[in-house]
Amino acid sequence: MDEALLRSLTPSVLAVLVRRGADFAAAEDAVQDALVEAVRVWPADPPRDAKGWLVTVAWRKFLDATRSDAARRRREDLVDEEPAAGPAAAADDTLQLYFLCAHPSLTPSSAVALTLRAVGGLTTRQIAQAYLVPEATMAQRISRAKRTVSDVRFDQPGNVATVLRVLYLVFNEGYSGDVDLAAEAIRLTRQLAAAIDHPEVAGLLALMLLHHARRATRTAPDGSLVPLAEQDRGRWDTEVIAEGVRILQAALARDRLGEFQAQAAIAALHADAPTAEETDWVQILEWYDELARLTHSPVVRLNRAVAVGEADGPRAGLAALAALDDSLPRHAAVAAYLHERDGDLATAARLYAEAARKAPNLAERDHLTRQAARLNAHPRP
Repeated sequence: MDEALLRSLTPSVLAVLVRRGADFAAAEDAVQDALVEAVRVWPADPPRDAKGWLVTVAWRKFLDATRSDAARRRREDLVDEEPAAGPAAAADDTLQLYFLCAHPSLTPSSAVALTLRAVGGLTTRQIAQAYLVPEATMAQRISRAKRTVSDVRFDQPGNVATVLRVLYLVFNEGYSGDVDLAAEAIRLTRQLAAAIDHPEVAGLLALMLLHHARRATRTAPDGSLVPLAEQDRGRWDTEVIAEGVRILQAALARDRLGEFQAQAAIAALHADAPTAEETDWVQILEWYDELARLTHSPVVRLNRAVAVGEADGPRAGLAALAALDDSLPRHAAVAAYLHERDGDLATAARLYAEAARKAPNLAERDHLTRQAARLNAHPRP
């Protein structure tokens, strides 16, 4: 069973059902039922046209569910609308579905959460981690969004800013999480950049490319994390970096700065440094100042504290960190790094261990545990 194929076809099949008149919540349920049927049937009898098979079965599932509640006349009308079995037209509806999910009747945060769940294929837990909220809270948010859109028509697609936020979160989950969605997010952002002349679309595409260019060096052969400073820069994809920089420069030249352009500028400065020691931390700090002004994000301020520590020394970084809530995700890891830079190895080891206990994934937990063990093994004066 090709689970990747099923995942890639899901958005397109869902879009077909919505266009045919199914409300979003019912369409999603029907597609999920069709996927379950595919898992049961395909190993013994794989279809020649996977998408066509899923569209036909999902539509029939939708009709079955509708018939149980609708009047006889409406049921007969829906039966007449059932599409004939056979090859489905080749089309990529995923980006359109992203816009449909970003409906004006939803708040931006609910639209993002719904799209990540329904189209991006992320679990409720993964979305909750991205939003820094409990899983139960996110489940309620997604459920409310489904109820909201189930009674509205999808003739008012959502705005670009919400779609960009979704693509950004999908890329981040694919880049660092359990589901490989990074390449799909880049593909969709390329489509959006070709269709819309918008500097923040270009900024997001540049950001994705600059991060993706060093993906092969982010983990060791055993799966362990490799920090940026220790990555083999000779293995970074220079062509992808050059493309990202070109796109970013064109966007910045329009003088309509947004958060994705600022993030891309930081990534470009890291990519431009021949070695970690030659990183221009002063410029990076300036860009973090811009990013903090644009977003007012505590996570941005946390990352800024690292840049302060590199540009002005670890004690300055710790002073910047002291102004932030210590319950922020990765706060302990940043504090550990800055204390180690300042020579306080005992405190750094304790904080690395604390950060490991709070790590959002296994790879990060193992990395932080190794950091704590390394410092604990260091001879103490």
